[in-house]
Amino acid sequence: MSYLRKVVAILWKDLVAELRTKEMFSAMFVFAVLVVVTFTFAFDLRVTGERVRQVAPGALWVAFAFAGVLGLNRAFILERDRGCLEGLLLAPVDHTAIFFGKMASTLVLMFVVEALVLPVFTAFLGIDLFNGWLLLVVALGTVGFAGVGTILSAMTAQTRAREVLLPILLLPVAAPVLIAAVKATAGILDGLAVAEIGRWLRLLIAYDLIFPVVAVMTFDYIVRE
Repeated sequence: MSYLRKVVAILWKDLVAELRTKEMFSAMFVFAVLVVVTFTFAFDLRVTGERVRQVAPGALWVAFAFAGVLGLNRAFILERDRGCLEGLLLAPVDHTAIFFGKMASTLVLMFVVEALVLPVFTAFLGIDLFNGWLLLVVALGTVGFAGVGTILSAMTAQTRAREVLLPILLLPVAAPVLIAAVKATAGILDGLAVAEIGRWLRLLIAYDLIFPVVAVMTFDYIVRE
């Protein structure tokens, strides 16, 4: 079996398990919509239209980030609690395939939630978020966030306080990618040229590349300890 087929097998296993229960997806979607609604009424965005473009980027990425944390919290916990993680580690596969399979399943869930939240966000705030460059920023930011989160999720799954420990470790480490995503989103909503937000796009791309490389070098040690 090729390396890619092993990654796809892990991805497919996670998606089938999620389709049977829909626990993670439901929690992620409801939480993201709740954040959008809360920000809308907290800042009176329906009434005070001039503040929409100032608040929208931050509200959007807060919704995505915390929904992502919910999904990442369950990425390895279910395997650990059901005794499946040991079976995966004993399988004759490169352990990095487990990382990329878990990262891919997290990405699929986050992309589905984001695809459903963006229309809700558009309806509440009255701004068009279906812009090609904005969708690119969402994709790059999500990949970077999921890459960091999957590593830390594997690390914290071994601890007792894993539900609390993951956000504490993840949010500071993922802060650069979230800041870059917010800045790039704000620039696009303000109508800035792509060249003016180029440094934020480069930072997002750097995160997307660096953390998978870090995972390849450290994931075997992380899941065994």
